Amino acid sequence: MNIDVCYTPELIHQFDVTDKTVVVIDILRATSCMVAGLGTGVASITPVATVEECEALGAQGYVMAGERNGQKLPQFQLGNSPFDYMEKGLKGKKVATTTTNGTRALDLSKEAPEVIIGAFLNLKAVVNHLSKTKRDILLFCAGWKGKYNLEDSLFAGAVLDGLKKQAEFDSDAATAAFYLFQSMGKDPYYFISRSNHAKRLTKFGIMKDIEYCSRCNEFDVVPKLKNGELVV
Repeated sequence: MNIDVCYTPELIHQFDVTDKTVVVIDILRATSCMVAGLGTGVASITPVATVEECEALGAQGYVMAGERNGQKLPQFQLGNSPFDYMEKGLKGKKVATTTTNGTRALDLSKEAPEVIIGAFLNLKAVVNHLSKTKRDILLFCAGWKGKYNLEDSLFAGAVLDGLKKQAEFDSDAATAAFYLFQSMGKDPYYFISRSNHAKRLTKFGIMKDIEYCSRCNEFDVVPKLKNGELVV
């Protein structure tokens, strides 16, 4: 298989996703929330691009979750913390979510035959799943408002490291992510906590989220996008 990395949604036009397995990555914090929620019993998570779409689903009985610029939207029941998604009362519930970066990347991936969710929280499960695919793979980093970010790229490198014996790196983007992980992967939290986005989020007093999103292999689940919603 061939494997490549798209570092931001602004670059996705350079890739044909219609024949690939796409792994959407938004470590701080959308995809980490999705893994945590579905790993602890949330029935499904429906990602939408706009607040209005999320509110429309809320009117149908969905639990509304999301943020803009890192802050919880006041009319929503949940923000964008993995701890919100792991609340016991959410078991069996359907969640609708909209975020600044992650749900946009998911929306731009919907033409792919398979879209899965990646986070450090389910790293091993993602690598195991990808090792069995027959398709080429695109690791799609959500970034921050169209810009490159460290934490998503570090996770892409972790996946590349896990697949290095069986996948061909398709570009220098993939090679760079691989070597980024080689140099920083022994202590993801140390480097993620020093990223620009982590500094942005610390203004909201959520260092516990950043630490949790840096943990590896807390869940053995691979969320997949099916008919517009994420399920396991």
